[in-house]
Amino acid sequence: MPLKRLIMQRYERQMKLPEIGKDGQVKLSKSRILVVGCGGLGCTVLPLLCGGGVGYIRLYDHDVVEEHNLHRQSLYRMTDIGKPKVFCAKTLLNQQNPDCQIDTYQQRLVPGNVYEALQNIDLVIDASDNFMVTYSLSDACKKVSIPLVSASVIERYGYVGSFCGHGPSYRAVFPKFASVEGNCNSVGVMGPVVAILGAIQAQMALSILLGFTNSPLGQLINVDCRTWRFSQFRFDQATEPEEEGITFIDYADLRTDDVIIELRSVQEAPQTVAPNVLRLLPHEIINWDPPLSQRIICVCKTGVRAAQAAYQLQQKGVKSLAILADYR
Repeated sequence: MPLKRLIMQRYERQMKLPEIGKDGQVKLSKSRILVVGCGGLGCTVLPLLCGGGVGYIRLYDHDVVEEHNLHRQSLYRMTDIGKPKVFCAKTLLNQQNPDCQIDTYQQRLVPGNVYEALQNIDLVIDASDNFMVTYSLSDACKKVSIPLVSASVIERYGYVGSFCGHGPSYRAVFPKFASVEGNCNSVGVMGPVVAILGAIQAQMALSILLGFTNSPLGQLINVDCRTWRFSQFRFDQATEPEEEGITFIDYADLRTDDVIIELRSVQEAPQTVAPNVLRLLPHEIINWDPPLSQRIICVCKTGVRAAQAAYQLQQKGVKSLAILADYR
């Protein structure tokens, strides 16, 4: 981004802050961010990052705009219904700030492409509100020392935190997957709450990129608009799990000696992910005697049932476990 554009009126108010100034604005212009998710969180995060002068944004989202998105996903219009979100978002962001380069990937962020998505990236925004994506991003960001700003929201409450980089990972704070199956689709969400958390994500990201002294890395903020309580705690001293834990894999990661458990019925999933798959419905796991010397792969559509089954198998003594979310 040309320096002459940086000193124009667009960034005048931001550059008045002594901790930013011209040098900070140049730093933002050279920053490269990966944003995963163009839903409610992304629709707030993206205009704030783009408007703030971030030079490059890489977008991952597989979805298209639907009418029920519009109450909280403020980047989109009725005329966008049926169109890919990444392309609609890019069009509006280019109109907002043509100096911000936007690269779009209309695909899911999955374990098989996460490291490719992180190439030449300075910071990651997890706006997916999907636990499989969050853990996959955290595991990868921890290995390559990239900061991760992640948020989750449901109904009228949620949280946002900054992980990895030189701080603890998401697994250090949340070593176990949440057991609650509810999400925005099943229990609902209010748009302003999503926007609040998305705005905090954007502020955390810009603070990290600018190197502010009170870094949000190692900090989590809870937002509860039912009780109007906002709480904060630091987890700088959180320790990483000693064991790798339950991991997420992609189709290409399957091995011939894996024991693959399909947790869906034939009616729900007539096509299996590999030959010789064992079908067990979730309630049947408790009575199954698993082989302890092999890796067991738990499969369902989103990973939620697979995660619950994996924890039951851990209690039975299984050490090597992985989850495959079969979105096909």
